[in-house]
Amino acid sequence: MTSNEIKKSIRKQLTGDFEKDKQFLSDKSEEYMKENDEEGISAVIDLLSEIMPEEYQKSIMRIMYINGKRLDKVYADIIEMLKSKQNLENAFKLAEELYSKITEGFTESDTTKFVSLRNSFEDNLYQIVFKPEKTLNRTPFDFSRMITAYGYILVEYRELEKAIKVLKKAIEYNPVDCGPKFELAEIYKLQKDKDKIIEITKETLKVASSPAAIARCYTNLGYMCVDLKEYDDAVAFYYASILFYPYSAVKAELRNISMITGQRLTPPDDNAVQKTFEKYGIPYGPDKTVIEVSALLSQQSLMNNNIKDALIYLKILYGLTNDQQIKDIILKYEPENTENKAE
Repeated sequence: MTSNEIKKSIRKQLTGDFEKDKQFLSDKSEEYMKENDEEGISAVIDLLSEIMPEEYQKSIMRIMYINGKRLDKVYADIIEMLKSKQNLENAFKLAEELYSKITEGFTESDTTKFVSLRNSFEDNLYQIVFKPEKTLNRTPFDFSRMITAYGYILVEYRELEKAIKVLKKAIEYNPVDCGPKFELAEIYKLQKDKDKIIEITKETLKVASSPAAIARCYTNLGYMCVDLKEYDDAVAFYYASILFYPYSAVKAELRNISMITGQRLTPPDDNAVQKTFEKYGIPYGPDKTVIEVSALLSQQSLMNNNIKDALIYLKILYGLTNDQQIKDIILKYEPENTENKAE
């Protein structure tokens, strides 16, 4: 459904009592945020603006708009500029304004913390891994992603130290989002900071929930080892990454190592891979907690006959484990799905 269609549907359920309608819309917003439904979130915010008294509207305008444009629309403009590779300077200015608006309007207090957890999987993983003690307030939009875009632009301008600070702020809003962590890894690669690359990779692997994310972690380590001229270790990391996700760039990197060393490369055996991972203190494979969370949510959703959510969690679980039994359960509910890949 489009934002306008959702608004039309929800508007029929409003009572005209501001306090009741505000609570109803707040509950709907929570629901859409957990589903990562941007159209639904947009519809609820529009309706809240419509029903709010003037003093509330002014407050909303102050924290959620930039020059009359809502924050998510500003972010969309920034992404379009980046995609077109034009107006990078304008994208930089807008991203800087967006960052300031977010960090000044949605600040952490002694008892509360704003988070941009995008779905129930991230919510549960965050609760288990980070065990927050403060009351969590949901942000209206994905602030982690918005701030990460600003970090990316700063890297393009080679303002690396500022980019590190910005990306760490993005991580504060969503510690289980791999995006800003990967951008930090790119900076540390540019700085040739081995210790920081290993540190951020370990942090990323703790929350990586897809084969592609795990493979990217190993690829970053392979790149680091090439830089250190530790070519055997690089080969081990690159081949390990291919087992999880076949990034095309990895094959090119392996050919490059072959040219540098003058040797024909062969896949290392399991023992060699294990030794390389142990050498750098890197755990191999998906994190146990991530697997447990996806398994638990799958089970709960199936028990509640919530097949839609169950399939989301089952695909995450299958992507991480490649378990044939999980694949069979997916096919039971989606017989047309022959890939069953976790996105």
